[in-house]
Amino acid sequence: MFRNLRLIASPTSPYARKVRIVMAEKRIECDLELTDPWSTDTTISESNPLGKVPCLIMDDGGAVFDSRVIVEYLDTLTPVGHLIPTSGRQRVEVRTWEALADGIIDALVTVRLEHTQRPVALRSQAWIDRQFGKVVAGLEAAATALAEKPWCNEERFTLADIALGVTLGYLDFRFPEIGWRADYPNLARHYEKLAARPSFIETVPPAA
Repeated sequence: MFRNLRLIASPTSPYARKVRIVMAEKRIECDLELTDPWSTDTTISESNPLGKVPCLIMDDGGAVFDSRVIVEYLDTLTPVGHLIPTSGRQRVEVRTWEALADGIIDALVTVRLEHTQRPVALRSQAWIDRQFGKVVAGLEAAATALAEKPWCNEERFTLADIALGVTLGYLDFRFPEIGWRADYPNLARHYEKLAARPSFIETVPPAA
């Protein structure tokens, strides 16, 4: 049923990692095509006009892009490991967790691009500080919402946990100097539980 799915992704993209974890948790087989969207020879724009990963290519050649759209589609393919509640307040809460986690990543990626893609003379420290302010506010909100619950959403593992775990993993990967564990011990405990899952282990990005 899923043999003809193809995922175009970067091994270092947190958005792509979220999709790959969802696939692993739901046992969806997919051909993985790795690319660097910043490379001059990438062909990602042939599938996604925005030139971004991840991008899911379906068996009829149609493309689905943006990680939030992809994971929602994947969750409908099989009831195994259902990750997004179908309706009501629980669904909204899970999607809000995902939006919060993705928003933190957005800010972190913006900072990284400021350092790696913009000439030193054009970099804005005020802009960088503003993005880090979003990161801190996002982590504070996540720590408060998680509190001492076993999972982000009630009593079971959902997309909310995947999104949060990917965000914390990206912090470790690209910003190891940020000591978030000391400030948010409940997030640290939650992350260690998530990082031990096979889906997280299998998708750890390569050494920076």
